Amino acid sequence: MLIEKSERRLIELLARVAYTNPFLPERVTLERELLGSDFRETAPVLHFEAGYLIDGMQPNLVRLRGVAEEFVTRSRERLMNGVKATRDELDLFEDIGMFSLYMLIEEELEQFTIEPGTPGQSTRVQALWESFSAQYERCFQRIPGWGQLTPHPAEHVFAVFFQIARAFNNIFLQILGGSPAAARLRATVWQSIFSYDLKRYSRWLYGRMDQIATLITGPSGTGKELVARAIGVSQFIPFDPRKRGFSLGQNSTFYAVNLSALPPTLIESELFGHRKGAFTGATADRVGWLEQCPPTGAVFLDEIGELDGTLQVKLLRVLQTRTFQRLGETSDRTFQGKLIAATNRDLAHEMQAGRFRPDLYYRLCADQIVTPTLYEQLQQSPADLRLFVAHVARRIFGEASDNLDEFATEVVTWIDANLSRDYAWPGNFRELEQCVRNLLIHRNYQPAIFEQADATRGPLPEFLAAVGEAKLNRDELLGKYFALVMSQCSTLEEAAGRLGVDRRTLNRLLDADFLGQLK
Repeated sequence: MLIEKSERRLIELLARVAYTNPFLPERVTLERELLGSDFRETAPVLHFEAGYLIDGMQPNLVRLRGVAEEFVTRSRERLMNGVKATRDELDLFEDIGMFSLYMLIEEELEQFTIEPGTPGQSTRVQALWESFSAQYERCFQRIPGWGQLTPHPAEHVFAVFFQIARAFNNIFLQILGGSPAAARLRATVWQSIFSYDLKRYSRWLYGRMDQIATLITGPSGTGKELVARAIGVSQFIPFDPRKRGFSLGQNSTFYAVNLSALPPTLIESELFGHRKGAFTGATADRVGWLEQCPPTGAVFLDEIGELDGTLQVKLLRVLQTRTFQRLGETSDRTFQGKLIAATNRDLAHEMQAGRFRPDLYYRLCADQIVTPTLYEQLQQSPADLRLFVAHVARRIFGEASDNLDEFATEVVTWIDANLSRDYAWPGNFRELEQCVRNLLIHRNYQPAIFEQADATRGPLPEFLAAVGEAKLNRDELLGKYFALVMSQCSTLEEAAGRLGVDRRTLNRLLDADFLGQLK
């Protein structure tokens, strides 16, 4: 027996920790249960200002690393001495061995992600690879029954570890806030990169997640592009052991296109490219963003709700077949990266009005993220106001400014006195940034006055108004109500479950032809 009965529960908990989303409360619960009295209490939500790092280290993970290393060393000796192990025991040994190996190189991997492209970094990556591959071989490849363990070679595991470190830092350092809403956002972004099952991802999904588009929705100014960038620059990059380097460089490429800022003809050329002479002004061939994007990159389409109907059809083809054509050409080209889209529009309402294709929506909504408003976050965690103000001030003054804390205190004091903590922040983080800049320059900020009509827009007010007029027939009433439910659900399955109908019925009621009758 490889694992004693007395330690079985502890080892199973440690294996769960190894693959649990680090931004979920479940992760902290597991760590507390596993470490017992050795657990170091931290903030309930894992975020940058929560004291998670103490003297540059993660105290609970340091303790867990010790537990893992002890188990791996002891178990490896038993296996080398001929102790028979069940398949389940070998799986646990593999899980904790992977966790132990990651913890050995975590700090160096994180430095590569925080300081990309620094002089001598390629040499440091090569040195880290040599050290890791030796440790990997020692942990797994020299023990009996190696063939029953991990199916991937050391270079694949090294690449996954590098992606985990990049993704963690991109989320942890960029998506700020200690509110439950911010915590949910970080956890959801992690799932968009790795799915909910990190073990399955590392074995099979790592080369396929880029085929699933991500749709980010939320009001203007809530950080949708920040979320998109965190996902886009955290894609899997293979490691080439012969060259002792990452096959396509150490950083993913991220292309952002704001669709609302460009006319349809220019959008088509930007995305798909064009051939010389395809239209007036096309004086040379042009490679579009979809073609430029490498397998490790992402194209971000901001304001997807503004996309022209003809281009919606072309984009749908890209999502269905991963192919497209340049303007003026007939030969197919392949899109190899990940597509991320965002909108502040109510797409259920846009589909009902016939302005957005349902089939395109269903291709986009398999992975949907909703960004919370600034008001929601501050209501849940009022102390975050100072964190957000300091973040904006840091971008103005720089990291090393002695005036940063003093100015942040000045801004928060002014907001408390003049706007109050119940201010709605209709412009969200974008408004807060301008508020900070106004206070820096004028020591005053005057919020814009929004028309009351803005507060009455959307599916719910429109549904209530239509019902109040008592002019809807049965199908119109059902269609408007179904659209209202869809606007409050993240997936078609969720909406169908809430309505108590099957997916085909809901599809029929949301079909473009049917919705066209409701206009």
